[in-house]
Order: sequence, then structure tokens, then C-alpha cells
Amino acid sequence: MGRIVATEFVSVDGVFEDPGGAGTFKHGGWSFQFNRGEDGDAFKLEELRAADAQLLGRVTYEGFAAAWPDMEHSTGEFGEKMNGMPKYVVSKTLERADWNNSTILDGDLAADVATLKDRYAGDILIAGSGQLVRGLLAQGLLDELRLMIFPVVLGSGERLLGAADDLVRLSLGSTQTVGDGVVILTYRKA
Repeated sequence: MGRIVATEFVSVDGVFEDPGGAGTFKHGGWSFQFNRGEDGDAFKLEELRAADAQLLGRVTYEGFAAAWPDMEHSTGEFGEKMNGMPKYVVSKTLERADWNNSTILDGDLAADVATLKDRYAGDILIAGSGQLVRGLLAQGLLDELRLMIFPVVLGSGERLLGAADDLVRLSLGSTQTVGDGVVILTYRKA
């Protein structure tokens, strides 16, 4: 049975908006100011290797679909896996999903997640997709949350974990510091 795993780039003050600089956020591309180092790059590659599929929200999907097929890093193991693996986009409004191996999920989130977990043995990896991550956390459907916390305070921007209706307990699985002081925190369902 697969696991639902979210992996996020966040600032010390919890902002996850536009770490790669593809949007219009005034601090867009903020994660590129830091070197993740060999250990950080290895962490990202290993989590992708462990994934059998991606689960994305519409906004992140559209950004990835516009960038990854033609990105200079779209070759090599990482790029080939990103472009080739099955991708599921959760959206009630998206009409087409043209990126290779993409499927739109517009049904019940809990039922769709259960189907994906039964279909795959490896991880089902989520990047970005804040609304989706918050929804999965609220419903108890997220198995693991990985935060790469970059040593910067942005002061503004969309925060990954905004207001929540209920308390969500997590258990710390591991910590690691890589590169220029980027801290990787791995949390699991409590």
C-alpha cells in the first residue's frame, strides 16, 4: 500500500509561495539563494526515486506542466522520472491535463486517495499544492510531511499551514541539516 507524502520548501516564517521563481511573488525564487549541498540534492533525488506517482493541486500542476517538459533539467534521472511518472491533479475546474501521464481527479478526495494508495506500493509524492496539503492534513489522509526549511524570513507570502479548524498531531520522524543551513524536518501521522 502506498503512502501520501508531501514535501515542501518553506521559509522560517512558513512561506512556501514561489520558491522557484515562476510566479509573480515579489520574493519569487527565494530558495535559489541557498545551496542545498550534495546531501540536500541526494534527499530530493531519493524521495523522487521512492515515489510511484505524484499528486498535485491545480496551481502547482499547471506550473510544473509548463516548466518540466522543457526545463534544462528535464533530462537525466530526475527529469525523466518527473516527466514520465503518473501524475494526478486534484481539481474541480481543470478541463485538460496534457502533461505526460496526467489524470484529473475531480471526485471525493478521501476516495481518490484510498484508490491511489491501493494502486501503488511506493510513495505518492506531493510538492507545493498548499490547499491540497491542508485538506489532506485536516482529513487525516497525509502519511508524512517533509519540510525543507530555508534560513530566510520573507515577511509576506502564502503560508503553507494557515488557519486550521482542528488540532493535527504529528510525530517527528527525523531531522537533517544540509547545505547552507537548510533544515529538513520529517513528520509522520501521530
